[in-house]
Amino acid sequence: MTTTATHTTQPASRLIPVPDWNKHHSWPPQGGLRHLIFNEKTNGFASAFKRVGRRVLIDEAEFFACVERQNQGGK
Repeated sequence: MTTTATHTTQPASRLIPVPDWNKHHSWPPQGGLRHLIFNEKTNGFASAFKRVGRRVLIDEAEFFACVERQNQGGK
């Protein structure tokens, strides 16, 4: 008798380096993105940015989840 394990995993979110963001999305422009990164601790976007050494990567799915949370907070 063989058993198969089933794993429920979330699809991997794409991590995009800041300089490559606008190859995938037109908003926000790189300057606006850097502003969000600089102020991440006070603007609610901290969970969207991952650091590897000095490189900042944007968790694509989490970034847009943060945008949605910002929009729901204003209602």
